[in-house]
Amino acid sequence: MKIGDKAPEVLGKDEQGRDIRLSDYRGRKLVLYFYPKDNTSGCTAEACSLRDGYDQLQAEGYEVVGVSKDSASSHVKFKEKHQLPFPLIADVNRELMEAMGAWGEKTMYGKKTMGTIRTTFIINEEGIIEQILSGKQVNTKQHAEQILKK
Repeated sequence: MKIGDKAPEVLGKDEQGRDIRLSDYRGRKLVLYFYPKDNTSGCTAEACSLRDGYDQLQAEGYEVVGVSKDSASSHVKFKEKHQLPFPLIADVNRELMEAMGAWGEKTMYGKKTMGTIRTTFIINEEGIIEQILSGKQVNTKQHAEQILKK
């Protein structure tokens, strides 16, 4: 996926098993962020930044949805532990990650592996991708502020 593309309609199922669709957010901007793993330091920092900035993001017309390949039960625990106010999609089969280009080869500790590429898509009110932040562009500790400044 690239800037100017229409995001997919079916995003997946959240931690409660509810279908999450792009059309659920029509008329609002959507921050669709992909992260590697629940309860790891960088992913927790990113989720907590979005949690802490959630009211301001909503005031600016944004909704937030997180996506990882963790299970729904892992997401429930992660949400409860950190009081996250937004849905987390359990993309256990990596369908959305692969469709959006957030799954691929990455280097960790000098070793090449396949995994989730930390990526945030800013999707406009009509479902069109307006901005993509990927890899080192994502400031996990100040992600909400980073989105609001763009």
